[in-house]
Amino acid sequence: MRTKILPVGERALRKAKRILLSGGVVAFPTETVYGLGADARSDEAVGSIYRIKGRPQDNPLIVHVHAGFDLESLVYDVPYAKALREAFLPGPLTLVYRSRGAVSPAVSCGLDTLAVRVPSHAGAQQFLRFVDIPVAAPSANRSKHVSPVTARHVYEDLAGRVPLILDGGACTGGIESTVCDVTGEYPVILRQGLITQEQIASVAGRCGVYLPKEGEKVRSPGMKYKHYAPACKTKLFPPDALAQAAACFAEYERSGARVLALCEHTASAAFPPEKTLDLGGTAEEFAAKLYTLLRQAEDRCDVLVAVEPALRGGVMDGVLNRLRKACGEGK
Repeated sequence: MRTKILPVGERALRKAKRILLSGGVVAFPTETVYGLGADARSDEAVGSIYRIKGRPQDNPLIVHVHAGFDLESLVYDVPYAKALREAFLPGPLTLVYRSRGAVSPAVSCGLDTLAVRVPSHAGAQQFLRFVDIPVAAPSANRSKHVSPVTARHVYEDLAGRVPLILDGGACTGGIESTVCDVTGEYPVILRQGLITQEQIASVAGRCGVYLPKEGEKVRSPGMKYKHYAPACKTKLFPPDALAQAAACFAEYERSGARVLALCEHTASAAFPPEKTLDLGGTAEEFAAKLYTLLRQAEDRCDVLVAVEPALRGGVMDGVLNRLRKACGEGK
């Protein structure tokens, strides 16, 4: 199969719609990462997402729709979810509702819930309005690899496996959406992201954070398995272990390994400038740059010595979740 990269526009959108309605897949941009989309109503099309990515069959997908889509054709709504949509959507927030069963059960891996997202990226909205169907989509990469934030990243992972990548430029958010369960009395975060617990609580009055239990069925993407991992060895250090990280870096250098450091700007003086991947100085910068730098690392080094930023809370909950999973924490 030949993989084409086309800018979002009339020609590309017509092609994308033909592919989706014939049961195929299309990669498309969002404000967070690129997604690999298929018709959520089709068992066969949804199954192809899992096959193409090599994704575990018990890891649910998110359905993407445009801002004007009839949400209640898919799910059972609740009042505080409406308030959250008004406050944050379109945007990087996925809400998990009770499902009406209008899409393939493979989307939610047999659960009675459905995760739905309305991305704010202009190209994503064009695409979703043009096709006007619920589009199931995880990140458009090989399963467990670093998430893609450019069309080129998608091509590097999935060339020959997908017919079309819609190019909408580089993603600005950088980490995946917050996933929030709205099936209970108050919202509960299942996956941290760019919309924070504090922001959600300010609208809904209260917001919990779910802690998965051993052996429990996965309720959201990102809750299980190693994710976001570069194809190089990684060593992760807490922010108060900068000296140990620098010593580890030096030891790998002496051994002859190609080694790079990944850290926030204030820690970068501990490493050679030409061998440092600088995450920046704010939570938003960390989020926007993380996946790009992880992909650079796998191209340039054998070992990545990473130091967690010192900042905590808010968006950092999502950043640290991705960084720790990328460096081997989790199953």
